Parts: sequence; C-alpha cells; structure tokens
Amino acid sequence: MSTLKVSVTGVLLIGLLSGWVSATTLLNVSYDPTRELYVAFNEAFKKQHKAPIAIEQSHGGSGKQARSVIDGLEADVVTLAVPFDIDAIAKAGLLSKNWQKAFPHQSAPYTSTIVFLVRKGNPKQIRDWGDLTKPGIGVITPNPKTSGGARWNYLAAWGYALGKTKTEKGAKAFLKALFANVPVLDSGARGSTTTFVNRKLGDVLLAWENEALLISRKEFPGEYEIVYPSISILAEPSVAVVDVNAKKKGTLQLSKDYLTFLYSDQGQRIVAQHYFRPTSASVAKEYRRLFKPLRLIKASDLYPNWDAIQKIHFDDGAIFDRLVKR
Repeated sequence: MSTLKVSVTGVLLIGLLSGWVSATTLLNVSYDPTRELYVAFNEAFKKQHKAPIAIEQSHGGSGKQARSVIDGLEADVVTLAVPFDIDAIAKAGLLSKNWQKAFPHQSAPYTSTIVFLVRKGNPKQIRDWGDLTKPGIGVITPNPKTSGGARWNYLAAWGYALGKTKTEKGAKAFLKALFANVPVLDSGARGSTTTFVNRKLGDVLLAWENEALLISRKEFPGEYEIVYPSISILAEPSVAVVDVNAKKKGTLQLSKDYLTFLYSDQGQRIVAQHYFRPTSASVAKEYRRLFKPLRLIKASDLYPNWDAIQKIHFDDGAIFDRLVKR
C-alpha cells in the first residue's frame, strides 16, 4: 500500500534483518520527503558494500530533526533540508563547523525547488504566487519553525514578492496575506502532503518538486496537477557526517562512504529517479526531460547567509511570527 495513502509515523526503521546481530548499524536522520529516496538508496549502498550493514532512517521536519540530534539522537549522518539545520548541529559541537567543505557542491548532493500541487483541472485556476493571496484560496504549507521545506516555501514567496513590490514592506504585506489563507501549519512537509491529499484540505499545496512529482505521477496519477510558478527558489538540501557520534560508534569511514555514494553515478541516478535534481551534469542530462526549466533564485540572492535568514525571518519574534500572529 502506498505510504502516502496511510498515516506516516515520524520514524522509519529499515534494513534490520534477523540473523544480522553483528552487523554494523548506521542511522541517517533526514527530513520528511526523502523517505522513498533513501529506502532505494540504502539498498543500493548495502549491495555494493563488502561487509554486512544495517541502515536505519529517521524522518520529520528538518528543524525538528536537527533538534533531536542535538538533544541526543545518535545520528551517524544527517541529510537535512536546509544548511542552517546542520549548522545548528555543528554549533552544538557534534560536527565540524566546516562541514560544507567535506563533500562536493558545498555538501549538497542534489537540489530541488518549490512548486504548486493542485487538484485535477486546477478548479481555482491557480497560476502564480499572486493567486495564493486571493480570498477563498486555501494554501497548505508546513510551519517554517520546524520544517525546512516550509522555509524554502516562505523564501520563494518572499523573493517573488520583493521582485513585484520592490520593497520589504510590500513583501511583508504579501506574506501576511498568503499566510492568512493557510488553515493549518503542519510540523513537516509530509504532514502537509497528508493534509492536502488525505484530508482533502486546501486548494493548493506548496510542495517540494520531488513530492509533487511523486504524488502526480506515481501515487495518484490523474488526480493532481503541478503548476510551475513564474519564479521559485533553488532548494539545496545538505548532508554531513555527525563526527562525534560516528567516531564513538566506530562508523566514521562507513558514514563518509555512505554520503560519498550519493555523488556516484549510481547514487545520482537513484536521486533523479526519485525526482530530486542531480548535481552531476551527465546524469542531469540523462533525466533532463523529467525536470521543467524554471527561473530560480538562490537564498544567497536574498541574504548573505542562513544565519541572517534565520534571525530576520524565523527566530522567535522575527518577521514570520509577527506575520502569522492571530
């Protein structure tokens, strides 16, 4: 049965096979919509690894997952939605502050973007960001305080609004109107998918592209459509070895090999097959028909770094809190 058609628990544990008592276990703490990706990726990695290993997955809102690691969840690796969440783990002393230099592309093995998922026929005729502020439009998006995907949603809308209004005041007014149309803020992206798909709440889901493609092509073909807005954001999920945990558990090299495999041709093809945009130019060329060209801004086009983004928009009492205060 489809994992999207039933309620999803916060943690998925896979790869623990009976009789593998002596197998080395690796824990990947990840964000919500990578569940299907890492089920396939883990199996491929285990097949090419010489020694028996077991791999566990933990999923939830990216910010919430980072807090869990800081509070003691012994992740060997983290594969989170925004760099800021891994920075938070680094500031807690669990991994190097230079973690982005450990792997290519600043430790972002794949990218994604934010699109609109609407019901068949697009009954509310939602075409671009401006339509999300119209009266009577129900917008489903998770909470940026706990979800990395929600922060990308927010920044994509903010970038659009800045381009249209040319002022921060205008952008704030746009975001305020948008969030006035949001009936519920789930803690993670998969929770918002469940709200939209299973609970039938809202008219449009602000979704990771990979999540939207999964729903419209595999899970519910013919029931949903993807709307690509005039502009969106280049989302760059990031990965890192949690050095302190991996050293203690004796999995440091295994953890490095695991994340390195994401950059291999095989790993990149698995990434593309699960609707994430590969960073490998050659693999991206193989799957170019899958991903629609789209004007994308970067977070760095808006602010110098994620610390600034967090402080200005998502810290307690910052812009987001003031916009959604009811």
